Order: sequence, then C-alpha cells, then structure tokens
Amino acid sequence: MQYESIAQALEALDRTQKTEAAYNHAMGVLYLDAATAAPKGSYIGRGNTMEVLSRVIYDLSTSPERGELLSYLESHAQELDPVRVRQLEVIRKDYDRSHKIPAEEFVAYQVLLNDAGAVWEKAKNENDFPSFAPYLEKIVDYNRKFAGYFNPEMAPYDALLNEYEEGMNMVTLDAFFSQLRNAIVPLIEKISGKPPIDDSFLRRTYPVEQQRRLSDYLMKTLGLDRNYCGIAETEHPFTTNFNNKDVRITTHYYENSLASSMYSVIHEGGHALYELNADDQYNATVLSGGVSMGIHESQSRFYENIIGRSRPFIHAIFPSIKSFFPEQLQDVDEEMFYRAVNKAQPSLIRTESDELTYSLHIMVRYEIEKQLISGALSVSDVPARWNELYREYLGVEVPNDRQGCLQDSHWSGGSIGYFPSYALGSAYGAQMLCCMQQELGDIYADVAKGDLSRITGWLKAHIHKYASFKKPGVLFAEACGKFDPKYYTDYLTKKFTALYQLD
Repeated sequence: MQYESIAQALEALDRTQKTEAAYNHAMGVLYLDAATAAPKGSYIGRGNTMEVLSRVIYDLSTSPERGELLSYLESHAQELDPVRVRQLEVIRKDYDRSHKIPAEEFVAYQVLLNDAGAVWEKAKNENDFPSFAPYLEKIVDYNRKFAGYFNPEMAPYDALLNEYEEGMNMVTLDAFFSQLRNAIVPLIEKISGKPPIDDSFLRRTYPVEQQRRLSDYLMKTLGLDRNYCGIAETEHPFTTNFNNKDVRITTHYYENSLASSMYSVIHEGGHALYELNADDQYNATVLSGGVSMGIHESQSRFYENIIGRSRPFIHAIFPSIKSFFPEQLQDVDEEMFYRAVNKAQPSLIRTESDELTYSLHIMVRYEIEKQLISGALSVSDVPARWNELYREYLGVEVPNDRQGCLQDSHWSGGSIGYFPSYALGSAYGAQMLCCMQQELGDIYADVAKGDLSRITGWLKAHIHKYASFKKPGVLFAEACGKFDPKYYTDYLTKKFTALYQLD
C-alpha cells in the first residue's frame, strides 16, 4: 500500500495496534477464565477458540501490509516523536520474530499451552508427573526451536532469557547467583544455630471468608482502586492486565496458612500497581504494560517484602489483622507476628518461602532450565534432578513431585527463562529502596501509618508511568544508576542479622 502522508501511515499504525490489542484482550480473558472460573473439562473447546484467535493474531502480526507500513514509517523515523520511534522498534522486533516462526508452529504452540495448563493442574493435584511430562517435553522442544529462530547467534537459553529481560544472559546470571549464594548461605548457617522463631500460630485455622475480607483490606491499604482492579481465586496466583483501567490479580486461600494468601495478594498487588499507574497514552499500543519481567518482579517483590514484611508495615496492619482473626491471634502480639512472617528456614514451596532463602529456589529452576534447553537433562529426569538440587541448595528433602517439580505453573505456560526475573527483581527492588530514600528520606515513617502514597508516587514517577516506553536497562539506570546486587545482599544481611541477633 502506498501512503500519501506520514499522518495517514500513523493512523494505520494506530489501527493495527488497536486491533491486535483487542484480540490479545480476548485471549487474556479466556486465559483468566480458564484459570479461575471455567469448568475443568472446558479446555478442549477453549483450545479450539484459542487456535482461531492465535491464527488471527499471527496473520495480523506477519501481514505484508504491516511490513510495508513499518518500512514506510522507518524511512521517516527522523520526523517521528520518541514514542512513535519506540513503537516502531517494538513492532519491528515482533514482526521479524513472528516471521521466523512458521504459522502452523505458532498456532500449535498456543493450543499446546492451553492443554498443558489443564494437564499440569491435574497432575499437580494428583502428584502425577508422568502425565505432564509429554507436554513439558513438547514445550521444551518448542522453546529450543523458537530460541534458534529468534536469535540463532546466541546460545538457546540466552535467547530465551533475553525474551524476558533484554540483555540478560547466562554469564551475567551465573555471576549474579554466585554473589547471592556467597552472601545468603553463610547467613542461613548462622541462623541455623539460633533458636527457631515460633510461627506455629500462622497455621491455625483461618476461615477462607475472613481471609477474603483481609484481601480486600490489603488491596485498599496498597492503594488499589477496586473500580479498576479485581481479585479472583486460582490454583497458582498471577496478575493479568488488559489496560491501565482493567487489571486482575488472583490468589489461593489455605485455611491453615494465613501468610500464604496474605503475601500473595501483596505480591500480585505490586504487579497491579505497575500496570494501573502506566500512562494512558500507552493503552491499546505495543507499549502497554510493564517493560520486562525483571522490572515487573521488582515491583511485586518490593511491595511483598521490602514493604510488606517490614516492621513498620506490620505495625500499621496488625490491629486490623487481629480484628479479622481475634480468636486465632488472641495470644499473638505485633512483634511475634513480625518475626513469624520473616522467619528464615529452608522450605519446599517457592511461593511460601522466606525472603532470605527465596533466591535459592530460583537457582534450582535456573539450573534445571539451562540443562533442559541445552539437552543435558531429559524431562523424565527432572524430578530426580529437582530433588537433588533442593537437597544441595536448601538442605531439604522433597517428599513428592506435587511439592517438588510440579509446584509452579510457569513451565506449563511456556515461561522458560522467566524464573531468574524473580531474583533479579528482588535485587532491583533493594536498589530502588536506597535511591527512593535518598530522595524522599525515611519512607518507613509513612509505612508505619499505613500510608504508601509517597512510595507509590516515587515508583510511578520513575518506573510505572513509562510502561514499555523505555528499555529495561535504560529505565533502571535512569532511576537508580548502574545495577549492583550488593544493595540486595547488604539489605538481606542487615535485616536478618538484626532479626536473629547474629552479631
């Protein structure tokens, strides 16, 4: 198509972005429904719908018309504003990537993920890894193949890491995780010689309906506007966003684990704040939503741990928690609660692990993913390797696959290369805390009053509002300078030395 003017081409660019955003919205709603409300057997019919929608999205993203539009606008890039230039950059990357994936493979992969999600949930509940293994084998094969399509000059796992955190690679992560282990393992060893913190009261019976009321309270405290942010229940908590006026978080309630859903809601709430505070101009464009998984996890882990597990935050919310559960917490005071939710002890479940040992869980998954993609580890050997690494890294014996390699949903969704983002996000968040306090002063005086407005305001100004306009490395550097994991290891050392009186 011949364009008569840049304005005409930009109108076409807006139309194509809006159309694709609408289809992605529909796909997202289907996924949310599948994970929260749909009958278990509905995945078969939903798979047919996902196949059709995936084909439409693929055709849109690879159409010759899109290629012509990109080429025309790129030839006039010097006449475009920075937002348009960034849109072109993102669309070009997606266009070139999509052309490298045969249409039948793209569609088949989407259907595979739909089916794998349902199979994984059943396999987890029934402790049946062999039933999930064939799906995981196909997912690994597809990801290895896609990595070769995307960046054939890279090692396959580096190419996958780059999809979630642009510029990330195994060399950088190996050094990062080594630095974390060198700081974390000695702390764990010192803590093991101290009397254990009593957290038994967190495992009393907490009725789900009361926990739902607590979730509502926590969302309000975080500053989440319920006109634009909903909450649902699912097997594995997650957040999904459709635009900055429609973000959904999910949680899972356990009657005998108060902290599980409590911190799930705070974690997912951090994700939601990022999406809700994005500038309106990015809606229905390729710049909508967070820029990378590392930056996204920095927000969720920041609110969950740096704020949510801080003594001032517990001071602010404990009276309300006690009012929800007066019988269960009648013999518990604020300090006991603070110590309990910060107890450091190697454990089985990543999502319920403590702040100190959390990154060791990520290291297990990182090592397994590297070996799966390189071909050094077969899917059938994942459970044994998983159990071996948990024994080596955490000193924990894994009793079954349900509490072991089947505990997370990520691989069933194709998210290979995602897990390191959690550890990176935690480290990003600690550096953000330091920079925030240099600018704002002591933020915890506000936190003790239950007021997070200045904290969220700083994050909105430096991170949230930009959505995907800035590349992750640039975004972080402009907010916090050069990334340095020492901020994170110093934060952990200071916190847990004080908590356990290690000096």
